[in-house]
Amino acid sequence: MHPSLSFDQAPPISVPYRFFLAAPWFGVLAGLLLAWSGGDVLGSRWTPEALALTHLVAVGFMLQAMCGALFQFIPVAVGGNVWRPILVANTVQPLLLLATLLLVAGLLRGIPDLLAIAVPLFLIALGGFVIVVTLALWQTPATGMTLWAMRMAIGGLAVTVLLGSILAEALAYGFSVPLIALTNVHLAWGLGGWSLMLLAGVSYHVVPMFQLTRPYPAWFTRWFGPLLLVLLLAWSSQLAFDQAKWLPVIALPLLLLMSVYAATTLWLQFSRRRKIHDATSLNFRVAMLAMLGFAVSGGAYFLIPGFGSDPRSVVWLGVLAFIGVFVSAISGMMYKIVPFLNWLHLQRLGAPMSAVPNMKKMIPAEAMTGQLRLHVLALVLLLAAVWQPGLARLAGVAFAASCAWLGWNLLGAIRRYQIFRDQIRASALHR
Repeated sequence: MHPSLSFDQAPPISVPYRFFLAAPWFGVLAGLLLAWSGGDVLGSRWTPEALALTHLVAVGFMLQAMCGALFQFIPVAVGGNVWRPILVANTVQPLLLLATLLLVAGLLRGIPDLLAIAVPLFLIALGGFVIVVTLALWQTPATGMTLWAMRMAIGGLAVTVLLGSILAEALAYGFSVPLIALTNVHLAWGLGGWSLMLLAGVSYHVVPMFQLTRPYPAWFTRWFGPLLLVLLLAWSSQLAFDQAKWLPVIALPLLLLMSVYAATTLWLQFSRRRKIHDATSLNFRVAMLAMLGFAVSGGAYFLIPGFGSDPRSVVWLGVLAFIGVFVSAISGMMYKIVPFLNWLHLQRLGAPMSAVPNMKKMIPAEAMTGQLRLHVLALVLLLAAVWQPGLARLAGVAFAASCAWLGWNLLGAIRRYQIFRDQIRASALHR
C-alpha cells in the first residue's frame, strides 16, 4: 500500500528546512552541557542538568524536526491543506526556539521567571500549530491509518503541552500539584501519545516507500494507535487515583505494544527482497533495537525491585528512548526527506530531468554513514555513563560531535540545492 503523493501541495522548501536546520544544534547544546557538567548529572532524573538535557533533546531536537516534517508530510502524503504555511512556520519556529532556550535556562539555573515567560510562548507557538494542523488533518478527504495516527498524535502533542505548562507554572509559582505523577503522565504523553504515535503513523507510509518493504499488516495499523491511546488514558488515571500498585498492569501492556511495533518494523526490513542498507534504514534499525531495549528495561524496572529502586534506571530508560529511539529515527528520516525535497523543488523549477541531480548526490553516503556510526558510539557511551559516571564527559562530546555532523550534512544538502537551483535558473535565462 503506497498512498499517492500530492507534490503540487508541497509548501515552499524554506518551511520545513528552517525546523530541520535548527534541530541538530539543540543536540549539540545537550552534548556540550553534559560534557561541561560531568557524571553526577546522570545519577537521577531530577537533577537540574538532567531536566535541561531532557528538554534540549525533546523540545529542541525532536519537536523542531517533527513540526518541520508535519508541514511537509501533511500536504504531500495525506492531502491536507495547511493554512498559510510560510506565515505559520515563520511565527511558530522562532517562538518555539526562544521558548525552549528560556525553559532550559530556567530549569538549569532554577530561575522561576524564565519558566513563567517560557509557558505563554509555548502555548502561543504550539497552540497555533496544533490548531492549523488539526484543521488540515480533519478537512482532508484522504483516509487510512496514517491519517488517523497523525490526528491522534496531534492530540497527544496538545495534552503534552498542557501538562508541561502546568508543571512549569507549578515550579515557577510554587503551586501544589502531584509533581511525580504529573511528570510521569507528561512524559508518557510526550513519548507515547505524541512522538511514538507520529513515528508509527509516518512509518506506515514511508517504511514501505523508502525502505522498499512490504506494507505493515492491516491488523497492526488498525489496532496500534487506538490501543496506545487507551493505555495512555489508563496511565493518566494516576492523576485522579492513588493506584501505584496497579501501574505495572498498565505499563507492561504498553511496553509489549511498543515491542510489537519495533519487532514488526525489523521483520519488514529483514524480509524485504531488495536488501538496501542506507542511512535511513540503518537509523531505523538502531531505533527499533533501542525500542526493544527500552521495553525489556522497562519490564525490568517494574518487575525487578533492585533495578526499579535505583534512580539511575530511569535515566537509562530516558537515554534509550530519547537518544536511541527518537534521535535515531528522526535523523534517518531527515536523511531521506531533505534529499527528496531538494530533488522535488529542483524538478519543479521546470528544468529538464537531466539537469536535476540524483537524490543520492545531495548528501554523500559516506558522510551519512560516518555520522550514524558516531551516533551509535555516542549512544553506547551515554548508556555506559549512566552506570560509569567517568564516561559522561566523553559521551557528551561524542553526542555533540554526532549532532554537529548531522547539522553539517544537512547544511551541505542546502548548499547543493542552492548551487543547482542557481545553475537551473541561469540556464533558463540563456535559453
